[in-house]
Amino acid sequence: MPLSFDPLWPRAGDWPAFDGSHVDAAILGVPAHKTSLSPTGADATPAAIREALRRYSPTLIGPPPVDLSRALSVVDAGDVSDPDGPDGEAAVRARVASLDAGLVIALGGDNSLTYAVAQGAAAHGLITLDAHYDLRDGVSNGSPVRRLIEDGLDPARIAQIGIADFANSAAYAQRALDLGITVITLDAVRRRGVDDVVAEALSVAGAGRGGIHLDIDVDVCDRAVAPGCPASVPGGLHAWELRALVRGIASDARVASADIAEVDATADAPDGRTVRLAALCVLELLAAKAAPRSASAAPGSEAVTG
Repeated sequence: MPLSFDPLWPRAGDWPAFDGSHVDAAILGVPAHKTSLSPTGADATPAAIREALRRYSPTLIGPPPVDLSRALSVVDAGDVSDPDGPDGEAAVRARVASLDAGLVIALGGDNSLTYAVAQGAAAHGLITLDAHYDLRDGVSNGSPVRRLIEDGLDPARIAQIGIADFANSAAYAQRALDLGITVITLDAVRRRGVDDVVAEALSVAGAGRGGIHLDIDVDVCDRAVAPGCPASVPGGLHAWELRALVRGIASDARVASADIAEVDATADAPDGRTVRLAALCVLELLAAKAAPRSASAAPGSEAVTG
């Protein structure tokens, strides 16, 4: 069904193409899918997220209300063609590194994209929102965290939020423990609350020089809200919890890159709820970067920084 038109109700996603100039945020499609442990149509997801963005307004209610498309310079840098395999990953690294942006938002694709995107952004810290450790042997969507560590990322600067019971093996849980990764389980998120968890994760990933990469694996969510994620299970995060975690983490200025992973647009519910949640995560990332500006725009307020 065609979307309605109202000149006073702009839609998100109508962003210009990247022209090489410095911007606040750049959207990049990375449709990785060939090494997925389960069959997936995740390569169709970047286009689906872009389409879903148009269902939303880019407006923060405030007060005062803020139009993200006016408050931030946002561009669409297109897609990396065939991002799988060594050559594809090299292309992803090069493309991410070429984007002169305060925040690079990579639209996956399966979780294998985290490896090349984080390296392209020269990240020194990593926060994952994921039910899984992604420490598996081999090369797949279950191995990006292990591969980053093997290539030099300090595991003491990795915080994993949402790790769930019955979604991991004892061997990989022990591997995370032995490596010294900070693990904040799904139960701990519920017990402690979003603000406390965000503060710890940023303290861990930001403990030193360099930027932080945020991996948003949507299968951390309850299957009721993320049926388009092959590995999502009943009892995961609520949609509002994921959105709050994303905005809270990205509000820190050290977060310079993020990816949205593990959504299979071809397996979504008829109402497109998983893809729509992924699109809202894009807007939450942008809202986080606009928050200091919108705060400073309010009379008598002071900017809030991470």
